[in-house]
Amino acid sequence: MTRVAIASSSQIAADAGAEVAEAGGNAVDSAIAASLVQLVTEPGIVSLGAGAFIVIWPPGEHPVMVDGGSEMPGRKVPAERLGRGGLDVMLAYGGGTPTTVGYASVACPGALAGYALAGRRYGGIPWKVLVEPAYRHARDGFPMPPASQRYIDDTHAAIFGWNPPALRPLQDEHGAIKRSGETVHVDGLDDSLAAIAEQGVEVFYRGDLARSIARDMDANDGLLSLADLEAYQPRIVPALEVALDDWHLATASVPCVGGAALAAMLLLMRDLEHNTWTAQMVAHLIEVQTHIMQFRNRRLDISDELGRDVEELLELANSKPSALASPSTVHTSVVDADGLACAITASAGYGSGVMPPGTGIWMNNALGEVELNKYGFHALPPGTRIPSNMAPTTGRSPDGSVLSIGSPGADRITTAILQTVTNFVHLDMPLQDAVNHPRLHVEWPREDETCVAYEPGIPVDELVVPQRRFDGLDMFFGGVSAVHFAPPDQFEIAADVRRTGGAALSRYRESSRVASPQNPRRAIGSATYTTRHPN
Repeated sequence: MTRVAIASSSQIAADAGAEVAEAGGNAVDSAIAASLVQLVTEPGIVSLGAGAFIVIWPPGEHPVMVDGGSEMPGRKVPAERLGRGGLDVMLAYGGGTPTTVGYASVACPGALAGYALAGRRYGGIPWKVLVEPAYRHARDGFPMPPASQRYIDDTHAAIFGWNPPALRPLQDEHGAIKRSGETVHVDGLDDSLAAIAEQGVEVFYRGDLARSIARDMDANDGLLSLADLEAYQPRIVPALEVALDDWHLATASVPCVGGAALAAMLLLMRDLEHNTWTAQMVAHLIEVQTHIMQFRNRRLDISDELGRDVEELLELANSKPSALASPSTVHTSVVDADGLACAITASAGYGSGVMPPGTGIWMNNALGEVELNKYGFHALPPGTRIPSNMAPTTGRSPDGSVLSIGSPGADRITTAILQTVTNFVHLDMPLQDAVNHPRLHVEWPREDETCVAYEPGIPVDELVVPQRRFDGLDMFFGGVSAVHFAPPDQFEIAADVRRTGGAALSRYRESSRVASPQNPRRAIGSATYTTRHPN
């Protein structure tokens, strides 16, 4: 049995990955189990009704992406439903975020189908074992995560205000939002997980769960039909590859616009002369983000041929960069001692407020994410994958070291990963320091008008640019999870201080090393990691 290191957004998710590793699973198995726990135990942030992208890099092979992204529904529904039925709301989260919720905002979710395909192709243990930790948390209840509580505090009225039954599991007996650590139990969720464990994901796409979801959608003028669920197919495609210094990195490819933007930014960050974040280097970072996000806004987000436009973006970034001038996500990073790397990012958008009766499953609002639907509400043909900000990433260096990294954070995903990778690869920071380092993000509040949002500790204030300073490290700037493995047995595991993170290292079944009896999956071997809570 190989040792497996897991970094995730909660300790219970990381522990689920370690549990599966100790049952004989590899990095892919562990990542799937951890991510399934996230989908169950991080309400408001994500759910089983999510889409997901999985980047896997087996040793000695080319990296791939398993595309379990959300898809445009609308097969076999009346044409008059198109373009109507959404509830436009403004979320307080992030200083003001417009989105659309309700039944008409729900896309066909692909996460479960993607996990099942990844497990069959690259994992090694039965599906039921992967689902077991998530099922237990659904059956027994789980503690309200701090990130979920903060997010729901800001968004519950807008997202759930029209549908109180979907909000009720998150409230106490007095109707207040449950506080961090209080137990959340969602009626019906354990039964849904039991069916998914026993019958596989077929029950979600073609069985009783699919029919329950489709009936509720049809009764409330949603677009998602049984025909959409039955037609959904995950797929395996080549990952997008790019180099930074002596590292070779693989990130999410089309339809992940976030992965394309990350690859282009990494190309523009090559050959840096500075070894610390000077004002000059910060100015370069701002310029890189501005150029790439400008190209994204003008080309990628409204592209009819996304693959072609991504190729052009990377060619420009690689050869003549000057030409470029014309929350709701979770992530798990896993690497095992055999050198297999897996990075999973999943998103249910901002949440639709929809929970089909009896299922316990909150549905996504991928159709209502304004930044990902630039053509407009319901404009895509049925069966089209929704563009995504997600950018799960893996990497290898010539000395055999392996990296898995990713982040939640909408359009801040790309810039969070960019800065963390730059800190680790180019500036030689220890992995946890690379994750914890202050970040900046170039915002686009209106067309062609930018503002640099940043955390204290990075010298943006020395530059003459429009700027918005946060008081401290903030989950607005993502929540990076990362694992680094250096042969033969050195692991670094880093969980972001901006979100309550979790880290775990699986045990040998038979080992002369003695683990701590208080927390046996910590302080094992030569692994080093820190999990801290934001103030």
